[in-house]
Amino acid sequence: VQLQASGGGLVQAGGSLRLSCAVSGGTFSGYAMAWFRQAPGKERDFVAVISVSGRFTNYADSVKGRFIISRDNAKNTVSLQMSSLKPEDTATYYCAADRDPPHRDTVLTNIRWFEHWGQGTLVTVSS
Repeated sequence: VQLQASGGGLVQAGGSLRLSCAVSGGTFSGYAMAWFRQAPGKERDFVAVISVSGRFTNYADSVKGRFIISRDNAKNTVSLQMSSLKPEDTATYYCAADRDPPHRDTVLTNIRWFEHWGQGTLVTVSS
């Protein structure tokens, strides 16, 4: 399974950015998908997750109301729409796949559940 993230860049505080992750080599429609981020010198943290069914999502408190995760099973992609960006959102963003969630509506947030990872895309928010 290969994950390719794109869409990162430099944006001013208050701006918006849309990240995308293309998945190949597996059964995308059976994966729960998530985004994590890692700032320099810090651990990789959970950002958002979407269930296999697409009906359920979960977000880190720090991004609730500003970020939206979505999936397109026809295109094998998961996206993260980020709005009202803050300097503290600056990080490398990684998409991840949980290939065997316990249920189609499960939204697990722990990093240990995700077996496949993209290479990361850098988001920089200037103040």
